[in-house]
Amino acid sequence: MAAALTALVSAYVLSQFYRAFLAVIAADLTRDLGLGPKELGDLSAVWFITFALMQFPVGVWLDRFGPRRTTAGLFLFAVVGAGWFALATGFADAAAAMALIGIGCAPVLMGSLYYFGRISSPDRFGFFAALMIGLGSLGNLLGATPLAWAAANFGWRASMGAIAAATALAAAAVWLVIRDPERVTAEGDRNSGFLPGLVAVFRIPAILLIAPLIFLNYAGVAAVRSLWIAPFFGEVHGFDAVQKGNAAMLMAAAMSVGAFVYGPLERVLGGPKAAVLPGAAGGAILMALIALYGASDATTALVLHGVLGCVGMCYGALMAHARLFFPTHLLGRGVSTINFLSIGGAGVMQWVSGRLVEASIAAGRPPVETYAELYRLFAATLAAALAIYLFAPARPRG
Repeated sequence: MAAALTALVSAYVLSQFYRAFLAVIAADLTRDLGLGPKELGDLSAVWFITFALMQFPVGVWLDRFGPRRTTAGLFLFAVVGAGWFALATGFADAAAAMALIGIGCAPVLMGSLYYFGRISSPDRFGFFAALMIGLGSLGNLLGATPLAWAAANFGWRASMGAIAAATALAAAAVWLVIRDPERVTAEGDRNSGFLPGLVAVFRIPAILLIAPLIFLNYAGVAAVRSLWIAPFFGEVHGFDAVQKGNAAMLMAAAMSVGAFVYGPLERVLGGPKAAVLPGAAGGAILMALIALYGASDATTALVLHGVLGCVGMCYGALMAHARLFFPTHLLGRGVSTINFLSIGGAGVMQWVSGRLVEASIAAGRPPVETYAELYRLFAATLAAALAIYLFAPARPRG
């Protein structure tokens, strides 16, 4: 168990790094590749959308082939993508590289959750989800001050080359350590393929009520941490490169703590929904507070972003809530569909936010107004999804 956890966490740390590193080297990419806010938003969106679309075949492959071959095999695409990104000469190169990285990272968390979901009871799923997400969130730390330091001392290209090598080692570790659980199918199961399995997942009424919050809960937090925190502190508060890296690292550390907290909180409160409700409500409130007071002074902005990172990481509890409604033979497709919604929502928000910031700059609005509008968008969409989630049942009947 310990060896499997170590191998899977090492891969997930790198997956988390890849979804967060652009914010820290945004200025380098603008200087060397000529990328503006719209292009940076599009690059981040490419990763999230590619990752999200891959969840459908990943779910089928997990149920059919198991987590070892699916996770280790696809993670090699991230090795190639990271190497390509290190050599990129323009937007097209960087976008193609981000797409390959998205493909490679797509099975990492789902393969881990599938593995632990098969070898443990459903009631323990939330614990393993919180553990994986909490430990994996250290990748956010790697993509903050350490990356800023490495890029400043060795260049962002050399830094990405080193990450590509680390990704290759993690893929090898997963292949060598993980053993696939025995395949499970329901007697007469007609949901063995992608589309029938997807239909079966969305025929579960509770999933329809949980889905909007899954789509939007992580989206705003991911957009802030992976894309906008460094530009926000640079343009609104005048932070330099290392200070921006430190701000990103503070939020990343808070996200890691938050991911750990939701596992025990779920047990204390009596179930995953009871843990999700204050987390989602708190996230919406904090986004609104940053819109109102984030420009007042740097300390207030740092504190608000740190608390947002901690409170906003209820994704593991949301996944545990949805898991309660999936039968065993649909587990792979079920959890990957939920992950598709979460990462797809993040990708859409990256795309929308990049265009919102670009349009605001073109209209001549100052950065304070631009980012206040951005955080208001995050707060409003999260609040709307939470209103629907209130009607979801806490557990399956019976």
